[in-house]
Amino acid sequence: MIKESHGMKGRRLALLATVFLLGAGQASASQAVAVAQDTARDAKPAPHPAAVRDAAPAKNMEKPILVESDAIFQTAQLGMGSVPDSYRLTKYDVIRVDVIGFPEGLGYGSTASVKTGISSEQSLGKNDMIIGPDGKASIPYVGNVSLAGMTLDEASQMLQDRLSEYLNDPKVNVSLRSFGARKVYVMGEVVKPGIQELQVDSMNAYAAITSAGGYTKRGRSTRVQVVRIKDGVMYYKQLNMKTYMTRHDIRQNVALEDGDIVYVPRSNAIIWNEDILPYLNGIAMYKALTN
Repeated sequence: MIKESHGMKGRRLALLATVFLLGAGQASASQAVAVAQDTARDAKPAPHPAAVRDAAPAKNMEKPILVESDAIFQTAQLGMGSVPDSYRLTKYDVIRVDVIGFPEGLGYGSTASVKTGISSEQSLGKNDMIIGPDGKASIPYVGNVSLAGMTLDEASQMLQDRLSEYLNDPKVNVSLRSFGARKVYVMGEVVKPGIQELQVDSMNAYAAITSAGGYTKRGRSTRVQVVRIKDGVMYYKQLNMKTYMTRHDIRQNVALEDGDIVYVPRSNAIIWNEDILPYLNGIAMYKALTN
């Protein structure tokens, strides 16, 4: 989490001290400025990031698990149409398994409705099945098989090979009926922080922030961070979503994966309605009570 520096805190306190003293009529302008300068002087500046980065690591320090990486994040491709050949199955995807010669299926079909996400359901046909949260599906004769991470062609070939132990030269085709909902975590200065459920064609940083209600007044859109965990390592990339919106720089909107984290840091800007106005209202009330 990006924290406000000591220097920023000092400057904010200095400004508030000046406003309060002048508004209350308890000091002259020169006295108020002197107090503000003393307040700012007492706040020690934070060390420069380069100094921290270049500092020699301790001998027993473990390898850092937070790595900035541009290569692991891809630019979002908007306006997806049909299912690409490279699409890989994931949990909660609903697939249809057709075996030539078995129009009624192999006994795995169900006409029940199943949950495919937090707020979505899917009705299954007789040849349909859902990939479970563990990435597996239960198929007669084959058993529980892991399908998550496979393309449709790879899944078809694998099931065909497994069924050939029981059937004579089976022909299997796996098709996709519906995408399972993906979940990402949007944190920080957004209106509705928490888990956001997105469809596969909306898996990008901009859509995730929009799903969370957009930025709060203090949201810093120029320093949005996306975090992805792979093999125990946290990779992150910093995005300038303001540039994406105002200059249409599509490189700033990256594609997300299930389980990614989008973090909007807090701005150090001073907001009049929240930082200054309450003090002025307090001063006005104080004067009304004392006059």
